Amino acid sequence: MRFNRATALIAAVLLATSLGLSACSSSDSADADIVTTNGGEPQNPLVPTNTNENMGGRVVDRLFAGLKYYDGKGVAHDELAESIKTTDRKNYTIAIKPNWKFTDGSTVTAKSFVDAWNYGALGTNAQLQSYVFTPIVGFDEVSAEKPTAQTMSGLKVVDDRTFTVELKQPSIDFETELGYAPFYPLPEAAFKDMKAFGENPIGNGPYKFARTGAWEHNVKIDLVPNPDYQGGRPAKNKGLRFVMYQSFDTAYSDLQAGNLDSLDTIPDSALTSYKKDLGDRAILAPTAQNQHIGVQANVAHFGGEEGLLRRRAISMAINRQQICDTIFNGTKTPARDFTASTLPGFDGNLPGSEVLKYNPEEAKKLWAQADAMSPWSGRYEIAYNSDGGHQAWIEAVANSVKNTLGIDAVGTPFPTFKNIRDLVNAKTIGKAFRYGWQGDYPTMLQFLTSQYYSYSDTNNVDYKSAEFDGLLDAALAAPTLEESYKIVAKAQALLIKDMADIPVLDYLAAAGRSDKVTKAELAWNGLFDFENIEK
Repeated sequence: MRFNRATALIAAVLLATSLGLSACSSSDSADADIVTTNGGEPQNPLVPTNTNENMGGRVVDRLFAGLKYYDGKGVAHDELAESIKTTDRKNYTIAIKPNWKFTDGSTVTAKSFVDAWNYGALGTNAQLQSYVFTPIVGFDEVSAEKPTAQTMSGLKVVDDRTFTVELKQPSIDFETELGYAPFYPLPEAAFKDMKAFGENPIGNGPYKFARTGAWEHNVKIDLVPNPDYQGGRPAKNKGLRFVMYQSFDTAYSDLQAGNLDSLDTIPDSALTSYKKDLGDRAILAPTAQNQHIGVQANVAHFGGEEGLLRRRAISMAINRQQICDTIFNGTKTPARDFTASTLPGFDGNLPGSEVLKYNPEEAKKLWAQADAMSPWSGRYEIAYNSDGGHQAWIEAVANSVKNTLGIDAVGTPFPTFKNIRDLVNAKTIGKAFRYGWQGDYPTMLQFLTSQYYSYSDTNNVDYKSAEFDGLLDAALAAPTLEESYKIVAKAQALLIKDMADIPVLDYLAAAGRSDKVTKAELAWNGLFDFENIEK
């Protein structure tokens, strides 16, 4: 998963604006030809198995090619895979296409995949995306705090272009999942010093770094097309510059001034005017993104039965429709489940989903029941990153809770998204926090396995339920998608019953392009279809 965010430093904003201006300079025709697009400082070096937020992810996906790729509509296609064969969805034989190269000239082989996956799974490497390898036989021994094996026994290299994968149980999602970043291959050079590699990655995707040091921290990342790329998403532009902004307001000003070519998030302040401002350059599209409010069980009053009552009360105290209408001008919709309404199999009428609807009287009753167990004290704080355009809706949520429940509720800003992610990952944030999820591949199970499996490293709220894990296992093992969807619905009903966290919003992405760009469309996940931006 990739958590939604945007980040940078104030100094970077000033420089970013000047970068846009420099792109217009006739003295630098190369810069004028590349597409400038909004970005943010990645949380970690650009290693596919350790990138679980979308500022790093949007770059990683340009630098690497996997066995599959997803087109703009979210349809999976073979990329390096020549064939993926299975008779039971448990045992796979994968053959890769010949003559693919990394940008250092080394060949992409079956070993490039197996070594990368084993590195990602090894517990001592502490990769944020290690959980994706959980279904592979041998993961448990490799991923342990003190590993008893260095490689997963379910992976075997047959020859330079063939390897096999044995899963613990059948998975209806596995083949689609193979386009997801943690499954990308790595060159041998990566394993000499992974941190250094992540600063100047060597990939095999449609783009490569423009030069050594193309990542200027908190400022920009420059990419140019990879002339050796052989896959189905070749670059239709002369390069990408991910410009890091502190605020979407600044980025929007640059877009209007022609200093930025594409912006994937219109700031709240412009939602009522951007269509008039941009005309046919305004973009509005439903995407697989959402926003939640989570709270970890170690926060006072949010553990056990008392915590369950309080989460349900807060959920029913939030007037989602009013927030969508007044803050987002209709560019968001109230959440009706824990995934996204655009995904195949979505069910907007899950059992118990009335807890996601505004009901102040019931909210007060539930809060009173919790108070009977342990009287409320203190302030209800919701942490948000102030560099991501979240202040208005978080404050609206806090006010809705405050007015309904009669408690002191506030939004608490943190300077950057990284600040919050580090505290959430360490389970030391000590208050509620907002987070969003942007699909990595287009299935409901991707949202649910990554965020709510007991053992997932991206389980923000530390939700643990053997019954829920079993339902996800059953959904993955289902013989048909229709059967899988039915089991997913049961799993989500359990999430609602347990109120694992509080789903708030689904996205209609509002974006825009400059008049220097002739084509720029949003993909299924709300990011631009970067390879197909034309200038």
